[in-house]
Amino acid sequence: MPLFAPTSVLETHEVTNQPPEFGGRNLYLDDRVLREAVLREAGPWLDARMVALGEELGRENVLAAGDLANRHPPELVAFDRYGQRLDEARFHPAYHELMALAMKHRIHDLPWTVGERGAHVGHLALAALFSQVEQGTICPINMTYAAVPALRLAPDITGAWTDKLIGGRYDAPLRPIAQKAGITLGMAMTEKQGGSDVRANTTRAEPIDQAARLYRLTGHKWFCSAPMSDGFLTLAQAPNGLSCFLVPRITEEGRRNAIHLMRLKDKLGNRSNASSEIEYHGADAWLLGQEGAGVKTILEMVHLTRLGTVAGSLGIMRMALAQAIHHVSHRRAFQRRLIDQPAMRLVIADLALEYEAAVVLAARMARSIDDTDPQGRAFARLCVALSKYWLTQRVPGFVFGCMECHGGAGYVEESPMPRLYREAPLNAIWEGSGNVIALDVLRTLAREPLALASYRAEVDEGLRGGDPSLAAMATGLFDELARGAIGEQRARPVAERMALLLQAALLQRHAPGAVAEAFSLSRLSEARAFSYGALPSGVDVQAILDRQAFD
Repeated sequence: MPLFAPTSVLETHEVTNQPPEFGGRNLYLDDRVLREAVLREAGPWLDARMVALGEELGRENVLAAGDLANRHPPELVAFDRYGQRLDEARFHPAYHELMALAMKHRIHDLPWTVGERGAHVGHLALAALFSQVEQGTICPINMTYAAVPALRLAPDITGAWTDKLIGGRYDAPLRPIAQKAGITLGMAMTEKQGGSDVRANTTRAEPIDQAARLYRLTGHKWFCSAPMSDGFLTLAQAPNGLSCFLVPRITEEGRRNAIHLMRLKDKLGNRSNASSEIEYHGADAWLLGQEGAGVKTILEMVHLTRLGTVAGSLGIMRMALAQAIHHVSHRRAFQRRLIDQPAMRLVIADLALEYEAAVVLAARMARSIDDTDPQGRAFARLCVALSKYWLTQRVPGFVFGCMECHGGAGYVEESPMPRLYREAPLNAIWEGSGNVIALDVLRTLAREPLALASYRAEVDEGLRGGDPSLAAMATGLFDELARGAIGEQRARPVAERMALLLQAALLQRHAPGAVAEAFSLSRLSEARAFSYGALPSGVDVQAILDRQAFD
């Protein structure tokens, strides 16, 4: 991103018909769809915060920082020059700049500091907005946010940690937390032999001082994101079974804990984030919750990290769509702007429909996390799983559709599109891949009758609009669910239909009629197509496009 206009008159030709630079805009005020969801599901208190963050994120220097943090990924520094262990990852200054910005805007702790309606909508919306610019830094930010419920299970041990987390500022250097202005937390759960099957973990936890809940851990972790965090939540086998622990980087005695960074992952995307493989060599750790209750202890934390994967997916989708809209608004071909050409109008309108449906589902999901009554909590568990499964699955094809709008200019590394494309699959893999999440949907339906009842109530609200495609899909789905136990081979089809149906029902309630009708026709009816831009006839394309900011 040049600070001054490049030279366009060259020796052999003049470069014309190119879009201007994207920056210098408020990323939130440009996004009418997200703003409507924020005002509906949270309110003005969050809108003001979003306006402030959107203004900062849209600046050229912040957009450039997102690019730099990924062009210059972290490096592992295992030893100093004398052979002493360091076990650190070193980052480009842009990474630290972005982390400081995220914590300045309270993305890591907002739900734990405000008593407002839609507190978790606040985290979702802020994280989604930030993810438009950079996704790797949101990983430690989201883990820090999600760790709070687990920390609160042992306040006598973790009180100082919670105090430093909530209200804290970014403070990168490694030192005891008492000397820091704020902290971040990472997670290290999975192992080579088990992956998502954490009950297969072999890392051992040996009790040292049970009154102080102090243990020593020995073993490995296959995926430890953000290894420069101040502490990690991890799972290990204690004498009474799989248990959850807090592992500090610095021990109470003031020494580096025995956490060895074996290597940093060479990942497809998310390159600014130092995902690592680690080993515990008698590392000090504090037990959270009860021995043998490790999975139960981390359930709410996993719930919240999955919300983070949805937020990241929204951010990637929005930036990809905004870049496509920006390009087709300024590029001309055959005497017309691209956006004025009928085929391109259909592509952009179809992509915009997908984004509208993603936002309305994600915002409703985030609001459900605030619910404390049994029915609300049951719906939240189901809705988080449906959102995580479906929305993260949609991102890779969506980003490709947006990239295609640019032609060859979208396929070169100077464009933001390749980075978005590399990020696109990630959120569907992290925090439970497709099969894991789809099976979680089935387990929730089998174990929590209130979840299905609350889901049906949401759909019934949408059915009042009289949409025939919505009614037909609802009848078919509820007939299948009423027949009893659903086999695992039906997990993905059921999760997909439930998510689509809920998206359509929510659009009937909250979106303009043209948007809701077009979504049902193009996703639920027999006119459904399999590529963006193949909308059925009768769709009000102009009404859909009018909700997007074409500059």
